[in-house]
Amino acid sequence: MAGAPEPLFNDRRAAGRRLAAVLARFRDARPLVLALPRGGVPVAYEVARALGADLDLLMVRKIGAPGHEEVGIGAVIDGADPQLVLNEEAVRALVPTPEYLRAEMRRQLAEIERRRRVYLGDRSPRPMTGRTVIVVDDGVATGGTVVAALRGVRKNEPDRVVLAVPVAPRETVPMLRAACDEVVCLATPEPFYAVGLHYADFEQTSDEEVVSLLEQAATHAAAEPVPLK
Repeated sequence: MAGAPEPLFNDRRAAGRRLAAVLARFRDARPLVLALPRGGVPVAYEVARALGADLDLLMVRKIGAPGHEEVGIGAVIDGADPQLVLNEEAVRALVPTPEYLRAEMRRQLAEIERRRRVYLGDRSPRPMTGRTVIVVDDGVATGGTVVAALRGVRKNEPDRVVLAVPVAPRETVPMLRAACDEVVCLATPEPFYAVGLHYADFEQTSDEEVVSLLEQAATHAAAEPVPLK
């Protein structure tokens, strides 16, 4: 792309280490770090490792309109207490039946459970209630999925919800801030273009890497936090 920016981060794990340094003040709270798979996992792994925190996944599945699945009317958010977040404006316009919404929620929860088994086996989602929850992704573009995820997290009654991302468009940050208690974003470059352009290495995160990092994180969480450099 002509005029593409110089990368801000070498790769996702390097971005995660930089995020972890900014998030060090949450270390004593022993927060729950939730990664949006798959790209958010390497970033969140470094955050959780540095803070000595639990790492889990936060999976989001869109609910499409009846007969028009590409039109999002809500989302199902994974967790110990899964949540349905509706786009009230879309629901008023399209008037899906309660039966449709219940059926779609069941269908998307089944897909979330299938994916969770792939990544975490039989491990149950970690409870969020009363905890400081840090939601991590590798970057934000339009922000719609992340906002739905944050609203779903909020319904689980955590003590505090923090969104931590390496990069996002400047104009998107106020919308993100309205959906949580705090946004930690390392860079808001202008022009933004796309998340991947701000990484030297933005190779797709594989399922195998996700599984490996989650297994390593479970070991690190039981140990002392690593020193931040």
